[in-house]
Amino acid sequence: MAIVLLAMLGVTIQGDGLIWADAMDAQQKGITIPADGEYTIWFWAQDGAGWVSSAAGEAEIPNDEKSGGKFTWRTIGAVPLTAGTVKVTFTKPDKVAAVSGSRDPNFDPAKAMQAMRVFDQPQPSGDMRGEIDRGTNTLFFMTPFEDLKAWESYAEGLRRRFLVACGLYPLPERTPLNAKVYDAIEHPDYIIEKAYFEAHPGLLVTGNIYRPVGNGPFPAVICPHGHWETGRLEDGERGSVPARCITMARMGMVVFSYDMVGYNDSCQLKHDFGMPDTDRGELALWGLHPFSVQLWSSIRALDFMETLPYVDPNKLNCTGASGGGTQTFALNAVDQRVKVSAPVNMISHSMQGGCVCENAPIIRFNASNMEVGALAAPRPMMMVSATGDWTRETPNFEYPAIRGIYDLYDAADRVANVHIDASHNYNQDSREAVYRFFGKWILGEEAKYANFTEPAYTLEPEENLRNFPDGTPPAEYPGYEQLLTEIVDATRAKWAAQLPANSGDYLAFRSFAKPALADIIAAQLPCENSVTSTTISTHNTDRYSVEGVLLSHDAASAIPALVFRPADNQPTGAVVIVHGDGKAVLADAPSGGPGDYLRQLMDAGKVVITADPFRIGENATKRRSTAYPDTFLPTDTACRIQDVMAALIHARRVIPDGIPVDLVGLGDAGIWCLFAGALDEGVRSTAIDANSFDVDSDAAWVAGPYMPCIRAIGDAATGAALYGHRALHVFNGGNGWDAALAPYTAVSGRAAGDVLHEGEPSAKSMMDVL
Repeated sequence: MAIVLLAMLGVTIQGDGLIWADAMDAQQKGITIPADGEYTIWFWAQDGAGWVSSAAGEAEIPNDEKSGGKFTWRTIGAVPLTAGTVKVTFTKPDKVAAVSGSRDPNFDPAKAMQAMRVFDQPQPSGDMRGEIDRGTNTLFFMTPFEDLKAWESYAEGLRRRFLVACGLYPLPERTPLNAKVYDAIEHPDYIIEKAYFEAHPGLLVTGNIYRPVGNGPFPAVICPHGHWETGRLEDGERGSVPARCITMARMGMVVFSYDMVGYNDSCQLKHDFGMPDTDRGELALWGLHPFSVQLWSSIRALDFMETLPYVDPNKLNCTGASGGGTQTFALNAVDQRVKVSAPVNMISHSMQGGCVCENAPIIRFNASNMEVGALAAPRPMMMVSATGDWTRETPNFEYPAIRGIYDLYDAADRVANVHIDASHNYNQDSREAVYRFFGKWILGEEAKYANFTEPAYTLEPEENLRNFPDGTPPAEYPGYEQLLTEIVDATRAKWAAQLPANSGDYLAFRSFAKPALADIIAAQLPCENSVTSTTISTHNTDRYSVEGVLLSHDAASAIPALVFRPADNQPTGAVVIVHGDGKAVLADAPSGGPGDYLRQLMDAGKVVITADPFRIGENATKRRSTAYPDTFLPTDTACRIQDVMAALIHARRVIPDGIPVDLVGLGDAGIWCLFAGALDEGVRSTAIDANSFDVDSDAAWVAGPYMPCIRAIGDAATGAALYGHRALHVFNGGNGWDAALAPYTAVSGRAAGDVLHEGEPSAKSMMDVL
């Protein structure tokens, strides 16, 4: 019954001499009595509800012979109450849903509910999004694609989403690498050197170069190492990074073996910075996390390879195992310079990565590592799998799925799978499979390397390979706090340069920024046929009719909404109005009808739709707890924005074509509606209550309308600028709104005072601007 009790009104409503509260809140938090007086007390309950007790006394909740076992309103009569907070206790709380009271003896709570609720029973809406079990250990299936065009359209979006997720959209400036290559150790057939460079000013990428003897130019392979205990220095039966690098150098390739964040010489950031994974907080707003730092480091590693005089810049390649395999296919996804790759023991339909460095926010909303791995197509790729880990089914599942994408390019011969009978590894058998593949596709010598085996090698002492053996970089490089602050500042400045300065910039900005915003929200503007509606209830009065509907834009969503129509049924437009506390607060409970906003809009001839987005009001539901939730599922805020967009689609459906649709967001819903209206260009005018929200505060974004990466793409400034010449009005703005609205006023030509309005909105002030 707990879920049902959560799905009542979701709020406590008070009016002049009115009490209205969820039964659970009444027990846990108490009921606020607004003034001394005699109140007629009502309970929304089933027969056999037992007794209620409080400091005011106790009474038996009566049965209702006509209820038929349903929840109905029944009264215990008038009770004298004193102003203050009163806690109540129910002997059978599962049979009581809500409590109401009024000093007006004629108050009818059943009538009042008609303007508050879709359902006449305390039942969940049926929205199943909170129950979606989607995480790193979910069993995924490859997305089907009809043809190459369908795949490439999808692939373009997935590549962009990776960049957005990592604060790399657009790519940052390629700042000077300031590389240092030194302390060469010369062997007869290869050379090892220490090396480091700056991926971002002050952010060091550290490692070793293994290269052939001679001037080249040689092909290059960058080698992210994965979660071995000793990182790039690991040398054991399950995996040896030095063996791989030495052998490839002997084969004629330059190899850069570099540290993952927090390993060995990469000591400015901890490997798990930004944890815990269930609340990444403020850094995630900027797309800043271990995955993003490692991806940008890999991109800059390719830049570094291009600077070396003995490297052929047209032959850059990559291989790594486990977490290094994740880095390999992530780099493949966003950088076409990788010509040949070998992600080892990682592309799986059943495990997507067990570390924060493999689970960036938003990257797997509509993809698993199979689709990500397939972004390599049609470039040659070797998939090495093992019988003893999560790649055990690769020959039968992941490999055929990815080969299907290569088939679309008529390039199935460019992808291969070798299945090794071993536990999780990059062991000698796995390495030899990669050597042979690289011999064919990188060196162009298939016959020479067809049966190649790894020769014996000599392991260098650790001190010969380490850049900073004491675990401390040179003093001139920034520490943790300074480094992260500088990266955030650079990301902020980078996006500020993208914001439109005038109307001439708008179209280019819209084409660039709107897809990124949609990526973060996982939003799709539903077409009319993709939003379904089911009528649950109807009520008619002399002045208006109200229809209770359930809206759905996918298989899991179920959004309770009320559609209010003026009695003359000659609408001049439609308005979707959403309140952060739910649609119930827009009712005038004491009078048993719609509140001021709804009445004034209907008096102006508007059809009005109120809705309860995800986990609000009648749509209240619990959400399943999973690891890395931001990676696999949209946040609550993102779901609510999509729900507002579904309500807008329904608004167009219930009015004649050509009549305008407007949008109003109140309370916390102001921010949701700002972004919904930005994405839905069919909205004529949007008016939001900013609710004193501080748009410049990372803490406010985390505590309120949290969406990872939103600040990396300009947050409210981008949302507002996307309105272009459409009308936008912001009431009750907090800190930072003047600057956030400046790009919009520059594009629209409207004066700032006509956009940003002081004070909290009222029904009249909203009507004046719509």
